[in-house]
Amino acid sequence: MTSNNTQTKLEKIVALSKRRGFIYPGSEIYGGLAGTWDYGPLGVELKNNIKREFWKSMVYNRQDVVGLDAAILMNPKVWEASGHVAAFTDPLVECKICNERFRADHKEELTEHETSHKGKKVDWTEPKKFNLLVEAKLGVVEDAKQKVYLRGEITQGVHVNFKNVLSSTRQQIPFGIAQIGKAFRNEITPGNFTFRSREFEQMELQYYVKPEEAEKLYKYWKEERMKWYMSLGMTKEKLRFRQHEENERAHYAKDAWDIEYDSPFGWKEFEGIHNRGDWDLSQHQKHSGQDLTYFDQQEDKKYLPYIIETSGGVDRATLFFLIDAYAEDGDRVVLKLNPKLAPYKAAVFPLLANKPDLVAKAKEVYENLKSTIQNPISWDDRGNIGKRYLSQDEIGTPVCITIDFQTLQDDTVTIRDRDTTKQNRVKIKDVSSQIEEKLN
Repeated sequence: MTSNNTQTKLEKIVALSKRRGFIYPGSEIYGGLAGTWDYGPLGVELKNNIKREFWKSMVYNRQDVVGLDAAILMNPKVWEASGHVAAFTDPLVECKICNERFRADHKEELTEHETSHKGKKVDWTEPKKFNLLVEAKLGVVEDAKQKVYLRGEITQGVHVNFKNVLSSTRQQIPFGIAQIGKAFRNEITPGNFTFRSREFEQMELQYYVKPEEAEKLYKYWKEERMKWYMSLGMTKEKLRFRQHEENERAHYAKDAWDIEYDSPFGWKEFEGIHNRGDWDLSQHQKHSGQDLTYFDQQEDKKYLPYIIETSGGVDRATLFFLIDAYAEDGDRVVLKLNPKLAPYKAAVFPLLANKPDLVAKAKEVYENLKSTIQNPISWDDRGNIGKRYLSQDEIGTPVCITIDFQTLQDDTVTIRDRDTTKQNRVKIKDVSSQIEEKLN
């Protein structure tokens, strides 16, 4: 059960996210829509930076992975073949006191709900199967619309394009297809801020391998994904692997491990690494009638590849990066985000906003940095310099650059480091290289 002071930390993250423009409740002026969230000016930068780093590590830095962006809407037969129409269900129970519904297999949530009724005995309905796929209708004539599904995962868009990618590229097994995109689920109990949502984004790799090499490459990708999160600043001690029990594995998984984060609401998964075997290709081959086998020229034989999947939640990663970076240092709140993820890479201030010479010089530095760094740079001339520093600390800006009267004499500026608060003077011509050094 969640303790008071850890819950307080989550509440602080929620408040900061709205106050500083990271994350807003969806459709808030109309009372909201449970399980939906809008990313504000800083949140969209943080989220895009996470996706950009994923794409760089998965696609740009490798020769054995290509990218894909599949359609959200697909022929409904895709979901029948993949097993989602029949198997993508959760057991649902309803509280007879307040009629709220919960996953029957989430024992901790059931216990918390029973406690919330303060001594009243809670009776639950018998579990019922609840399909998580979100239905939609296509067509212009009301009584002739076709039932389709908003994709419950982005994975299948890759597998139905397996042969297309093979025929249009020079990839040979082992190789992977990476994708980032939205997915949708009829989540029964959305909650814990953005952790469990009805609309969310995934960043995935589907890596096709020889069946006999699956175990070796499965271990490789587990290690690679854990290293990636730590390379972007996540605290090692707050990360762990957890293997799925046999009775909790997805219908397609031969083996499944989660990367979990020690959050204010417990150890929670935010990326899964799965050995999917040949489930997906075999099912799509069976239901479509298309030959999806791979001809291995070196071994002179055909086979259905096994698939090693790494599937991470962009929204969950964003939330956990925020939680992990949040720190209170005396009278200041600091988001100690890795500079690669920080929404702004630097902030530029004129010491005084009512001195035209200082403002003009600061604008010159600001415009030059924007063009050389080619990343968002913040401009701030409001209030006193101390409040500006605190404001930038709270949103995770790695360095602040102040133009003062000495700047007008010798072309040096004051650079202040977010984490240490130390300040030093640097020539204007050297400022961009110092920022770029932090980004590499």
